[in-house]
Amino acid sequence: MFTTRPTLQGTFGMAATTHWLASQSAMAVLEDGGNAYDAAVAAGFVLHVVEPHLNGPAGEVPIILAPADGPVQVLCGQGPAPAGASVAHFSSLGLDLVPGTGPLAAAVPGAFDAWMLLLRDHGTKTLAEVLRYAVGYAEHGHPAVERIGETVETVRELFETEWTSSAELYLPGGTSVAPGGLLRNRPLAATWRRLTTEAEAAAAGREAQIDAARRIWREGFVGEALADFAARPAMDTSGERHAGTLTGDDLAAYSATYEAPATYEWNGWTVAKAGGWSQGPAFLQQLALLPKELPPYGSPAYVHLLIEGGKLAMADREAWYGDAAQVPLDALLSDGYNAARRTLIGEHASFELRPGSPDGRAPRLGGHAAAVAAGAAVGDARAGAGSGAGEPTV
Repeated sequence: MFTTRPTLQGTFGMAATTHWLASQSAMAVLEDGGNAYDAAVAAGFVLHVVEPHLNGPAGEVPIILAPADGPVQVLCGQGPAPAGASVAHFSSLGLDLVPGTGPLAAAVPGAFDAWMLLLRDHGTKTLAEVLRYAVGYAEHGHPAVERIGETVETVRELFETEWTSSAELYLPGGTSVAPGGLLRNRPLAATWRRLTTEAEAAAAGREAQIDAARRIWREGFVGEALADFAARPAMDTSGERHAGTLTGDDLAAYSATYEAPATYEWNGWTVAKAGGWSQGPAFLQQLALLPKELPPYGSPAYVHLLIEGGKLAMADREAWYGDAAQVPLDALLSDGYNAARRTLIGEHASFELRPGSPDGRAPRLGGHAAAVAAGAAVGDARAGAGSGAGEPTV
């Protein structure tokens, strides 16, 4: 069989990411004597540079660790909502939904601290050693992937009128970067250089310097810039300008955390995912919905079963996931619950959003999901579009 994705094999090490430069950087770390965790951190920061439309250091990251000599762990790099992001605050602004873009949508940034914890606790390289690849591509440039320019064009007006510093970077001369064109992010390179320099001056030793970098991110020049930016009113999907609720106190109080994974035993395998604060357990629910005897692999019945089970799991995600402490994960993965849910899979495709009632509790859908569900019930594919929920209706 002819394929463009051959089986890759090796005797030294292997790295896989969504961008070749990140994979190449990870392999360079391995070849330089680093371990898998060093390589993962280096690759993560390169992805911030080469795929900026998809992720960044001020975003979030769920990390699953499977060390050879210990239990599987989850490193939660999902920051909480700022302390000031209360229902009362949004109501006082005349909002019944959190805008999907702009400062009000911002959670406490969690990605940087999680990557630093991973490097400190499991890596062997210094901060400067793993950041040098991202610094190099940000400073000297990298070929832009096609979707960067496409994504920027969807928000061109906002870049030109509201996010002018982003326009300077991604619309040089008023033109979005063409696929393969050289794209630089020198302010980011300068940020990492300054952070590394300050961390090295603040402490001696690899682990102490990484902790110093975490403090600088929270409370130093990076944290100050994040809090200052969040406080500036900016246009969002409500059609009005709002300041965010993120403060320096929110940043200073946050730390990424380790936790046990959500797991499900299937067909002799223990499948591990991040908790209900992520959408990871939806895959575990899909496994739990499968009967013991599956239709022939690749058959129409097999595909139908997987798709319809996926819809049921995603409906539960919409109704139940979010605040991990309140997600009834044990009930959602229980045999009885999934046996009952399995009976909803009929011979024809369902067009309904059908969350379940684990432990008899009534499901609750957010405003956007409820609008989409109501539209599906009456056959209106446009329901929910442009409702201000943010991506992908930006």
